[in-house]
This record gives sequence, C-alpha cells and structure tokens, in this order.
Amino acid sequence: MNVSVILEPILTVNFIFCMIILVMGYWGFRKFENPLLFYIGLAFGLFGVSHLAQLTGYPSNTLSLIIIRTIAYLLVIFALFHTITKV
Repeated sequence: MNVSVILEPILTVNFIFCMIILVMGYWGFRKFENPLLFYIGLAFGLFGVSHLAQLTGYPSNTLSLIIIRTIAYLLVIFALFHTITKV
C-alpha cells in the first residue's frame, strides 16, 4: 500500500499542535491528576487523527472523520461540563 502525504501547511501545523496538546494533556493529567487535562488532550489527539488522515489523502467529508471529530468535540464539552458542575 502506497501512502503519499499531501503537503498542506495548515493541516500540518494543526496536526503538530494537536499532538503537542495531546502530550501536554497526558503529562498534565499524570502530574495533577485532573481528568479535564486528560479529556482535552484526548480530544485534540482525535482531532490530530483527523488531520493526519487528511494529510494522507483521506477525504475530509467522510462519515468516519465526521464521527471522529464529533467524538472529539463531545469530549471537550463533557470535560468542561464536568469541571463546571463539580462541587
């Protein structure tokens, strides 16, 4: 299988930042034991998967990428809601 990478500057920068946020979210979770950091990092990891798929030529409007992005957004919403309602 031949996978060619499409050089898209915006997607590449987004992918790099998503991976940095993923690592920092996990690192912060391990250090502070705050689930918010884990959920946000995980969500951006999913966004990174979406960007990587596009960089390898996967069409952006496919159902699988829509589902991945939806799950990522829902993770952020869940994390924020969980933090806001925490007493």
